[in-house]
Amino acid sequence: MSRAEGIYGLWLREFKVFTRERSRVLTSIFTPILWIFVFGGGLGSVVDIGGVNYQVFIYPGILAMSVLFTSVFYGVYIVWDRRIDILKEVLVAPLSRTSIFVGKVLGGCTDSMIQASVMLLISFAVGVTLSTTAFILALLLLFLLTLSLVSTGLVIGSLMESPEGFNMVVSFLVFPLFFFSGALYPLDNLPTWLSAITYIDPVTYGVDGLRTVIIGVSRFPFYIDLAVLVVFAVIMFTVGTKAFEHMK
Repeated sequence: MSRAEGIYGLWLREFKVFTRERSRVLTSIFTPILWIFVFGGGLGSVVDIGGVNYQVFIYPGILAMSVLFTSVFYGVYIVWDRRIDILKEVLVAPLSRTSIFVGKVLGGCTDSMIQASVMLLISFAVGVTLSTTAFILALLLLFLLTLSLVSTGLVIGSLMESPEGFNMVVSFLVFPLFFFSGALYPLDNLPTWLSAITYIDPVTYGVDGLRTVIIGVSRFPFYIDLAVLVVFAVIMFTVGTKAFEHMK
């Protein structure tokens, strides 16, 4: 078995699991839509930020939220694979641990990017018109964010023995990442302590980059957003490969 065949086989398994779980697919798309049209629509009727309707303002943030939750929680499948001994069979296969990690990452990224693409395609319903360039740049930012967060979820999953433990740890991670990212509020004029936390939250730069390309509102230069996401992706991918090399 070649390395490419092994990676493809792992990716295909993850993709088939995703498509067979119809409730998971529907839920992953329905939840962000609920945030945009109920939460955003409700406040958007009375609030605008810098002349931008609130529903439109949070749209990029909800895009980031959708890949955040889907990507990080993807790591629980490592825990389940360990429980039903599928992971043991994968680890003894003639594949390097790095190849196994890459196959898992690609599977998780595919799941999240399908959801993100659907959310981008319904942008017109929010009142946002995306040019071809904006659509491609948004996909790039979402992919970098997804790559980082899938790797993060897999690292956590490689260390956990139970789904309950995984869910507890991840819940303490994803909610601060989301709420401190500025997905639901502008980053200007924040208290000093809150502003400091938003600056060290990598998801902040994903949200800001998406706002830049989708609605033209930004806090940081686009190249800063892109650079932070690239560095975050490289770091988490490297950490993930090391975690899989030492996983039992």
